[in-house]
Formats: sequence, C-alpha cells, structure tokens
Amino acid sequence: MRFFLNFLCIILVTASTFAQKQLSLNEAINTALHRNTTLEKAENNIKSYESGKLAAMGSFMPSVSAGGSFDWSRTSGPTVTLLNGIPISSTTSNETRQYSAGLSASWTLFDGLSNFASLSRSEKNLEAARLSLMRMKQDIVFQTVSYYYDVVNARQLLKVKEEDVKRYQKNLETTTEKNKLGSVTMADVYAQQVQLGNAELAVIQQQNTLETAKSTLLDYLGLDVLAEYTFVDTLTADEQNLIKNKISGDYTNLKELVNMALETRADYKSKKLDLAGAEDAITIAKAGHLPSLTGSGSFSTSSETVDNLFDTKRYGLGLSLNIPIFSGFSIQNQVEQAKVTAENTNVELTELEREIKKSIQTTFLNLQAAEKALEVGERNVVAAEENRKIEEEKYNLGSGTFLNVLVANSDYTNAVTTYINAQFSYIVLREQLKYHLGNLEYNKFE
Repeated sequence: MRFFLNFLCIILVTASTFAQKQLSLNEAINTALHRNTTLEKAENNIKSYESGKLAAMGSFMPSVSAGGSFDWSRTSGPTVTLLNGIPISSTTSNETRQYSAGLSASWTLFDGLSNFASLSRSEKNLEAARLSLMRMKQDIVFQTVSYYYDVVNARQLLKVKEEDVKRYQKNLETTTEKNKLGSVTMADVYAQQVQLGNAELAVIQQQNTLETAKSTLLDYLGLDVLAEYTFVDTLTADEQNLIKNKISGDYTNLKELVNMALETRADYKSKKLDLAGAEDAITIAKAGHLPSLTGSGSFSTSSETVDNLFDTKRYGLGLSLNIPIFSGFSIQNQVEQAKVTAENTNVELTELEREIKKSIQTTFLNLQAAEKALEVGERNVVAAEENRKIEEEKYNLGSGTFLNVLVANSDYTNAVTTYINAQFSYIVLREQLKYHLGNLEYNKFE
C-alpha cells in the first residue's frame, strides 16, 4: 500500500511539473511580436501604403477604356397599297441591327506637378510607415524585457524572503531551547516569534507581487493569465557579465549619444518623412492654381453586320486645356490647410527631438547611478553579512543583545534586497538606453 501511495505521489508531481510551461525571455519576446494586435494592424496598413504608391505611379500613365454595343429594333404594322386602283391591306415589318466598337484613351500631360508631388508623398508615407512599424517592434521588445525582469526580480526577492523565514524559524528554535536552559528571557522568545511572523507575512506579500508581475507579463503577451508558467529565477551568465563589466566605457559622451539617436531612431526618421510628405501636400494643393493639359485619342467603328464592322473607321485626337480662374477660394483653403499640417508636423518633430534628448540624458544619468549603486550594494551585502555573523556569535556567547541580532538581520535583508533591485534596475536601464538610442534588436526574435 505504501509503495502504491509513493508511486501515485510521483505521478502527481511529475504531471504537475509537465503541466507548467517554461517561458524564457527570448520566447516571451517572440510571443509578443507575433501576438500583438496593434503590430498586426500596422503590418496590414503597410499594404495600403504600397497600394497608394502604385496608384501614384499610375497617374503618369494614360487611362484606356474599350467598349462595344449592339442595337436591335423591329417595326411592324398595317400598310395599304393600291393595285389597279383597288386598295389592298397588308402587314409589314422592318428589322434593323447596329454593331459598334470603340477604344478611347486620355493622358494628363500637365497638372501643375501634382502627380510628381503625389508620387513623392506616397513613397515617403510608405517609408515612414515601415519605420513606424520598426519602432513599434522595438517598443514591444523593450516592454516585454521590462515586464519579464519584473517577474525575475520578484522571484529572487521571494527567495530572499523565504530564506529569512527559514533563518527566523531556526533562530526561534534556538532561542526557545536557550530559554528552557534559562540563558535567555521569555521576552527574547516572544520577540523572535514576532520576527518570524513578520517574515512569513513578507513572504505572502512578495508572493502577491510575483503573481501580479506574472499576470502583467502574460496579459501583455496575449497569453492566459491563469495558465501555469515557470520563469528563469536567476541571472544568466551573459547578464552576470553585464553587471560585472560595466558599459560606462561604451557610452561616455552624452552629445554623441544624442547625435547617434537622431541618426538611428526609426520614429524620428519617420517623423522627418512625415514633414517632407506634408510639404509635398502643399505642392499638390498649389497645383490647383495652375492650368492642366490633357490629351485624348479615340477609335470607333460601327456597322449593321458583324462582317462589315471594321469597314468604316473613325479616329480622333484632342487636347484639352483647363485654366482655373476662380474656384470660390477652395484652392486657397486647401493650400492653407496643407501649410498648417506641415507646420504642426514640424512642431511634432521638434517636440520629438526634445523628448529624445531628455530621455537619453535621464537614462544615461540613471545608468551611471545604477553602476555606482551596484558597487555600493555589493560591498554593503558583504559588510552586512559579516556584521550579522559577528552579532550572532556575540549573542550566542552571551556578550551581545538580541536587539543587535535583529538589527543585523534586518540590515542584511535590506542590503540583499537593495542589491537585487540594483542588478535588475541596471539591466533594464541598459536595455532602455539601447531603446532610446534606437538600436534595440528585434530581428532575431521574429
């Protein structure tokens, strides 16, 4: 019976393990890039911009149409004829058929350069849309990285809290035994119980934080928030190397970083194309003030029988010149609206440039501070651990106080927590700087 119960437990544990799906950072990014509905819509919109470019190219080509017709009619009725002066009534009918075919073409020879400006604008709109799509993918990658490290950070902090509980349980057992021997007072036992209770409460709170971080990540990825997923709860070798080998040597000049971003950022280049497209729209609107010239040509034929359809042919050529004189200020209104759009786009470009400079400066300074925080945090963990050992030894030898032990334990926990937060803050800030510089990779995750 015992063997059967053990075997059943093994099966349940194994099934529970396989029911959980492991989700790495790369898998999370790949999932986000393939399940994001906003990104999918943006990719679909690229097709409309490609179609717009094709239509703009078509404006340089003639429009050609062909047609044909068939008409049939029949007339019947009574008629009266005279035969030797005698009227004779009869019924007659008359039937006619008419076949015709034709081909016509028209070609805009000049429209105030509107067609050239339309083609230029369509090309810029298409390239701007592609750049916006690229930036959107970088947004998704960075947001996924941020959410994922929130989960890993919360998991590591949970392990710290759980270690605290184990330590306080062990200390409570030791203190209880010492109280039985009369070496410590009951107040120390009660104080240790309070500390254990607080540690257990901290574990519960950290578990809630972890589950919230998991739900936020899974919801952003478009996955079921109730599904069981496991995540990496330790830093990889590459991430540990990033922490040990600081990148301050790679990014030293703030002005160079800003210039790099202005040359690289896809959204900044996209906005510059939007401005150029808005200026093309002004040219298109102004074309309404200029004359337009259109050429036309036609060919047609008709016959009462199909066999003789092409016996009679008609050809035609023509030129049409349209000179706008007064249009009720509608053209002027279109020009002013196009100018306002261009001015607003220029304002948006200036705002984006200021935002880029500000975000890079802030992230750059935060990254430098994070590097220092890592160095200080690592030293504090070592110092706090040594101090805790000393205070525990003093207390065990009877030369220290229980309060000093509690303070030392609290200092060590705070130091470890601060150092863990500093590690993940540094990693995320590093990715954030790459994101603000516009060189955050996404191709390898698609």
